[in-house]
Amino acid sequence: MSGLECTDAAKAYQKAFGAELRERVVGRGEPFAVAQADTPHEIFHAMDIPVVSNQWWSAYISAKRLSSRYLDLLDEIGFPPNRCSYCSLGLACSLANDPATAPWGGLPKPAVLVARLTCDCIQQVFAEWAKVLESEFLPMEAPAWTQTLPEGFRHSHDRWEEVYQADRIALLAAEMRELIALLERKTDRRFEPQRLAGLMQRINEQEEYLAQAAELAGAARPCPVSILEQMTNTMIPQWHRGSDWAVSHARRFRDEVLDRAQAGVGVAQNERLRLMWIGAGLWHDTSFYTMLEERLGAVFVWSMYLPFAGAQYIRQLKGRSLEALASRICSMNEVLHLPPWMNEWIVSEARRCGIDAAVVLVPPDNRLSQSGTLLTGQELDAAGVPVLRLSADMVDAKNWNRDASVEHVATFLRREVMKCERLR
Repeated sequence: MSGLECTDAAKAYQKAFGAELRERVVGRGEPFAVAQADTPHEIFHAMDIPVVSNQWWSAYISAKRLSSRYLDLLDEIGFPPNRCSYCSLGLACSLANDPATAPWGGLPKPAVLVARLTCDCIQQVFAEWAKVLESEFLPMEAPAWTQTLPEGFRHSHDRWEEVYQADRIALLAAEMRELIALLERKTDRRFEPQRLAGLMQRINEQEEYLAQAAELAGAARPCPVSILEQMTNTMIPQWHRGSDWAVSHARRFRDEVLDRAQAGVGVAQNERLRLMWIGAGLWHDTSFYTMLEERLGAVFVWSMYLPFAGAQYIRQLKGRSLEALASRICSMNEVLHLPPWMNEWIVSEARRCGIDAAVVLVPPDNRLSQSGTLLTGQELDAAGVPVLRLSADMVDAKNWNRDASVEHVATFLRREVMKCERLR
């Protein structure tokens, strides 16, 4: 199947943006921030402060085939062997301090580093990274939910105070005001509430287009868009969410998926199995997904990136843009990784998309990506969806064997799903 035209356009935009960002940050010395993906990037966007996402930076390093080199350095220095590679790869790159090989020649000094304390390693990683970059680390709390609303993902747009708990929202909103004050003090930028409100409205429009694309991907037979094109056309606009380009691109993506669905064009020439990928992308070897399509007609119809857009980003603002944003941020990692929110949503999505089997990425040393996925796998099994737990890391390719992993999944599918001899 030939690729979507919008996929090449998204890649080209991100490449140009990367060059522009490097020029702004490295060339012109503009203030910028380093932040975890589950932090309020919208604050930076509203203040025209470039932001480098730690997860995007790790994926970028991994795609450049540099992860093993930098992670080996952490071993040499004496960092714990059970560290989270996804979150510590950026730190490793800075510690290597090798401008000749590092992307951009390495990150310069940011105005601030920001992370929510969602697991034990985050505070240590970011505190150390701030020392290396001679910058300031602003931690944000990640308080537990004490109340739950059944199928909260169905009410996240309009009942967000109830779904995500008013006291949790208030705490993060207060911390966001601290972030704004810090940025105003350390840069020449000023925060304007109306600019954030307008940005949030445009984000709602963008996420609605992505939600429509997700509905098409789950409903159409055969599936009209591959997992790789879903990831590309979701995540690149998400890094720029609310911008004119991001809204326009999300609409273009939706339209191209719709055209394919109406024409009956599918990812695989002979779609036999509809699969669900649970976990972050396998950024160091995305060809893994296409090999299963080619070998077995097994199509990854679902990954978290595209359907998450509609379920968890859209908010009725109610004249409280900052609090609406806080409700999104304080739930992002929890819904993706922790029970009961993760498993409840994913089981529902498996039913919606007609999933035949699920492959769950279980990074050996990423505790946040292990805890919820194990329980989610159990619930999928109970719902009649066979589950394979694949031990691999998102960015560390050291112990990865693509051919062996493809055969491992293919054997599982033949044994658990493809019962009929004609499907073998």
